[in-house]
Amino acid sequence: MESNTVMGLNLGRGEVVAKTPGRLLAPIFLLTVNSLSLVTAAELPVKEIVLYKHGVGYFQREGRLGPGESATLSFKASEMNDVLKSLTIEEKGGGEVTALRYDSSEPLEQKLAEYPISIGEKQPLAEVLDQWKGARIEVKFGTETVAGLVVGARLVAAEEKRPEREQITILLDSGDLRTFDLSAATGLRFPDVKLQTILKDYLAALVRSRSTEKRSVYIDSTDSRNRELKAGYLIPTPVWKSSYRLIFGSGPQPLIEGWAIVDNTTGEDWTNVNLSLVSGRPISFISNLYEPRYVARKTAQLAEDEAAAAVVHQGPMGVVGGVPGGVAAGRGAMNRRMDKAPVPDRQEAMMASAGMMVAESSIAPAAVSREIGELFEYRIGKPLTVRKSESAMLPFLQQRTAGRKLLIYFDTQSVHPTNAVEISNSTGKILDGGPVTVFDAGAYAGEALMETLKAGDKRLISYGVDLGTRVTTLFDSQAAFVRNLKYRRGILSVWNGSVETRTYTVRNVDQRPKTLIIEHPARPQYTLRDRKPSETTASAYRFEIKLAPGAEEKFPVSEERVYATQVSVTTLTPDAVLLYAQNKALSPQAKRDLEGIAEQKRKIADASAEFEQTNSESAALTRDQERARQNIASLSAVAGQQEQVQIYAKQLAAQEARIVALRERNVEAQQRKAALEAALRDMLEKIEF
Repeated sequence: MESNTVMGLNLGRGEVVAKTPGRLLAPIFLLTVNSLSLVTAAELPVKEIVLYKHGVGYFQREGRLGPGESATLSFKASEMNDVLKSLTIEEKGGGEVTALRYDSSEPLEQKLAEYPISIGEKQPLAEVLDQWKGARIEVKFGTETVAGLVVGARLVAAEEKRPEREQITILLDSGDLRTFDLSAATGLRFPDVKLQTILKDYLAALVRSRSTEKRSVYIDSTDSRNRELKAGYLIPTPVWKSSYRLIFGSGPQPLIEGWAIVDNTTGEDWTNVNLSLVSGRPISFISNLYEPRYVARKTAQLAEDEAAAAVVHQGPMGVVGGVPGGVAAGRGAMNRRMDKAPVPDRQEAMMASAGMMVAESSIAPAAVSREIGELFEYRIGKPLTVRKSESAMLPFLQQRTAGRKLLIYFDTQSVHPTNAVEISNSTGKILDGGPVTVFDAGAYAGEALMETLKAGDKRLISYGVDLGTRVTTLFDSQAAFVRNLKYRRGILSVWNGSVETRTYTVRNVDQRPKTLIIEHPARPQYTLRDRKPSETTASAYRFEIKLAPGAEEKFPVSEERVYATQVSVTTLTPDAVLLYAQNKALSPQAKRDLEGIAEQKRKIADASAEFEQTNSESAALTRDQERARQNIASLSAVAGQQEQVQIYAKQLAAQEARIVALRERNVEAQQRKAALEAALRDMLEKIEF
């Protein structure tokens, strides 16, 4: 905060100068509310506040700026980025705002880089002193003082019987080098005033970086006339919170009351301010505009000056069926009108005697609502005052809305459904998300959470457990079966389906009718078989059931999952093809086609078997011939064995004739197989189903 940064505002040259009354000078930024206060000079009190749901608030200040007078706006340092991003100035009266100035802030890293030392978090003293090599130091050990120059300091690791310790080595004035344990020192001092100043400034910079002191924005003027000035900006603020009361009473529709909770943490009073509450979530972010930004520059040198270096190259998504509107029949004792109940039951009588009955509130919400693009605004009709460090609870809605009571079962780990309300937002306003307290027949019934509800939309909210209804589930699954088969160009596509059924058994113990919604989870790749839900969500189906008094009902929900597989017919055996041909999902023609393919593959298999058989027999005869030739060669050299030699020669001739015949059969089988395979390929190309 040693210097001021000037924001020039002239049109066309970098500064904005307004000479026309009422002209907007600078849409430089937006604005918010947190902790801002005006200091000295012209007073610009807060006149209007707009609180948003994403952690910012808009503040507008108004006041008179005298001739040559300046106005100072003060903010926390943490708010400056939002202020610089959102500040706008508007003036009336023909004066000139010549410039805006604000206290600058240099990044801590940039400031500390200027110092010859570095002190890290939890850094040992020895490492700090080691950075002061050559500096003169005085170290006290009790009553003795040792003086000299720092040679170095180090951290000595722990040994077997000695703990970790810090040591410093000093060149004494006598010329001796000595090492001392810093743990024994009672004091350290740098006699050099310059070194003391460096250390003090370094520590002061650290303290300033943690400071939450104010930063100021100055609005200057050199004009000689008075003018009215408006300054608006955004700063971080607590989000405003909403809560509701849903009251089932005398009317046919429940009454919904909305309350807004706002917190003043800005450090100044809001006195007679106009307050608006905006529902919605516009995009907002923090951009670092306050701290000066430095760009690292590259070092450039001439080629001859440098050495050569190595080169390194998740509400309802849709309504399926009609859902009854209005309130379900048969509300029972807890839902009848209290003023017409002839004989209150024991519980209601006890509540009334204890003063626990809840009537419709007599609040007078003065909020005016309107849409602002995709946002929705509740504007409090009268100026209000909220002191600093205080909060306020403001009514912004009291209106009848469409709603009906029912039960909803969504947790299969529980045997009871929950009491719920189906709220249809017929208020014409956006209901911001928040907690809802439900009152039924004048008594507290439970609590719920509600998401933001747009006009015309609806939500189910659960606020209690209905002990008068029990639900159990039974899960059943069927084996997979073939649903469909298709064939094209040799590829058989098979769709197998498996069916799973969950049966909900519902028992209504109470002697009054009820409406139950079963929320069945929607699983990926599963489809409903025979039921249509009343509506769907991103992750569930909703089924509505009417329960008679004291009745029991079973509600099965069947789902099917289909698995698709593909297989090449050429890789299948004839028996495997016939197995697919027997499936009932096939047409008669498709069945005949598959049977024809199986028959053709069987013929090919027979030809292939014959080919293999002739090859095998021919190979065996060739081996026998080799043995006969060896025997003839052996016997020819022995006298008196000519007759046996002739026998072997006749066998060789017969075997050779058989081999020739087998080779002819082999060629015939090979040709027949090739013809059958060609016919099969032609068949596979033509068939399609």
